Amino acid sequence: MQKAIFAGGCFWCTEAVFLKIEGVQKVISGYTGGKIKNPCYREVAMGLTSHAEAIQIEFDESKVTYEKLLEIFFATHDPTTLNRQGNDVGTQYRSEIFYTDENQKNIAESFIQWLTEENIFSKSIVTKISPAMPFYEAEDYHQNYYNLNSSQPYCQIIIDPKIAKLEKYYAAQLKKAQ
Repeated sequence: MQKAIFAGGCFWCTEAVFLKIEGVQKVISGYTGGKIKNPCYREVAMGLTSHAEAIQIEFDESKVTYEKLLEIFFATHDPTTLNRQGNDVGTQYRSEIFYTDENQKNIAESFIQWLTEENIFSKSIVTKISPAMPFYEAEDYHQNYYNLNSSQPYCQIIIDPKIAKLEKYYAAQLKKAQ
């Protein structure tokens, strides 16, 4: 199994997206990139820790590549807004890739360069690329949040459109119904 760590706004959103991808074995919502050990949600949400809300993905590279995960990551959040995704504002909602090895770093740099050269986004990409730091698992009630709370207004307004986009453009990458 390989690991990927992405911060792309609210971790409920990114977790919901990547749980649907074939080859993804596990997605953990948590915090990384900050200066405080074992932060809690309240501290992170208040912007007191420098941590980002992030997800740690365990994936089988024979079923889904790191490149494909990056493609989905960039397609399902706005990498051009600094420290913000929609109404979620603050450094904890930044767009950042935390690479686990030099290969991931090189792939991420090349992918952002390609997105930029192809003018995929109308504004500059602000996504940071940083070495992986300690990842702290979020509280239990944040895990699998969308699947357990899909009727909540936040899920319907913010996450449902991301899932619809994923299903429209990445149907071939989705897990088969069980």
